[in-house]
Amino acid sequence: MSQPYPFFLPRDRNWQPEAYTPGYKTSIARSPRQALVSLHRGSASERSGPVFDGLEIGKYDNDLLMNFRTEGTVAGLPIGERIIMHGQVIDQFGKPVPNTLVEMWQANAGGRYRHKKDNYLAPLDPNFGGVGRCITDSEGRYRFRTVRPGPYPWPNGINTWRPAHIHVSVMGPSISTRLITQMYFEGDPLIPQCPIVQVLKDDDAVETMIARLDMTHSRPMDCLAYRFDIVVRGALQTYFEE
Repeated sequence: MSQPYPFFLPRDRNWQPEAYTPGYKTSIARSPRQALVSLHRGSASERSGPVFDGLEIGKYDNDLLMNFRTEGTVAGLPIGERIIMHGQVIDQFGKPVPNTLVEMWQANAGGRYRHKKDNYLAPLDPNFGGVGRCITDSEGRYRFRTVRPGPYPWPNGINTWRPAHIHVSVMGPSISTRLITQMYFEGDPLIPQCPIVQVLKDDDAVETMIARLDMTHSRPMDCLAYRFDIVVRGALQTYFEE
């Protein structure tokens, strides 16, 4: 285990949405029925974090263009807009969070997940698994290569669609700082129409989940890049899923 993390700033409950928000229908079943319990300091195990030094990361674990391909030719590459997703994980005080696990999962370019319960009409891509992981470097930086996911319909309303998004899990400096969030893409007109986004009370909270086009890290004649920095605790933390 790593050294205990010193202390945390309290979470602003006025910034986070209510757990029970009927406009987002899934929250009706998932929201707690009893009052939340405030843990001021937490246990030593909650204030310290796992060490990932022994975790074996494969050569293509962070490369979704390669980690599920069926053959070693261009025909075996996933279909879709090739992109680089990168950024920096920092803590509530702006310090980099090195050597922590970042995981991501997403739909394919047609908007379908490789999951047995996803019955959307879009076809599966035989060369795309939709999952990746990496360890942040000494400056808290991470990087994935993938395809831009497609939007998809979901039964929250008569004609409700999820914007293109990538799910992200990052452990942070300790067990209690684990963050699960979603990354949206700058300029997507579906973002303000999404019922999940609409439950947020503050526009700044929405902005923490939007990746920005980053031409400085794009690869000419290959792929565009999007930067998505993640704050794991404190007043400026990236909005997370309850």
